[in-house]
Amino acid sequence: METDHNIQFNKSKKIVHFLNIANMSKDQIIEILDLAEKYNSNEKKKHLDLEGKTVASLFFEPSTRTKTTFELASKRLSADFINIDIASSSTLKGESIIDMIKTLEAMSCDMFIVRHSISGTPHFIAKEVGNKISVINAGDGIHAHPTQAMLDMFTIRKYKKNFDNLSVSIVGDILHSRVAKSLISSLTILNVKNINIIGPKILMPENIDNLPVTYFDDLENGIKNCDVVIMLRLQKERMHEALISTDDYYKSFGLTSKKLKTADKDVIVMHPGPINRGIEIESEVADGKHSVILDQVTSGISIRMAIMSLAMKNRVK
Repeated sequence: METDHNIQFNKSKKIVHFLNIANMSKDQIIEILDLAEKYNSNEKKKHLDLEGKTVASLFFEPSTRTKTTFELASKRLSADFINIDIASSSTLKGESIIDMIKTLEAMSCDMFIVRHSISGTPHFIAKEVGNKISVINAGDGIHAHPTQAMLDMFTIRKYKKNFDNLSVSIVGDILHSRVAKSLISSLTILNVKNINIIGPKILMPENIDNLPVTYFDDLENGIKNCDVVIMLRLQKERMHEALISTDDYYKSFGLTSKKLKTADKDVIVMHPGPINRGIEIESEVADGKHSVILDQVTSGISIRMAIMSLAMKNRVK
């Protein structure tokens, strides 16, 4: 689907939809991070930012972390939360997405949280609803996962304070990963000094030479002296065929405590989940002193609260 990046901003360049990071400014990203930090440091579990508003969750793909943290974020902002069960919804009876959206619009919903296997679906919905309803992209195909990238930036800032002199290595299935695309965009906008991508050539995008990254086909060289290692899941459900065996992948690109020793002594290890232990990462590392994986999950609540609050506040009534 065609995507219109300008649709996510109002005339004052404030977000009304949160669809993609690629066309955002550093100031816009920092605004979200700062607001998330306020929520995170506030002991109150309940805020009134979305009181009287209705948020509808439209997940056309399975999710645990993203879906649950959006629900928690909505409730902590005092919104009414509707969890649409897509598996038993009218879409199975032939109803189009547009008809479903119009039905929910008639129910006076104020925000849609959308995850879909087809890239561009949240943009398509945002164009249909205009400024009447805010649309948040919770992951679309292999295109983008902007809220995941934002919670990762929040986690990195928590441990590393600033981005300028960091070396960040992203390891795994870059080709099929919407997280990787959003990570590269956000790290670039935040002026991260070195962005490395690591993995087998067959799992790299064709436009790799046009990306602001350095490619490594060797894990230990790719993470040497780096400050942050972000492991990615093998996206088997998006592969038309088995591109690499899991045994071969783990042998070459699985993160072990031995391989991690080449990174900086204060390195942090991240993973968007779900983790495939013994394929992407060994348990000793996933549960070890360098891991901030559970911190990422916690960060997801505050970040999604900030994004939802800003989008709703900026939306033209």
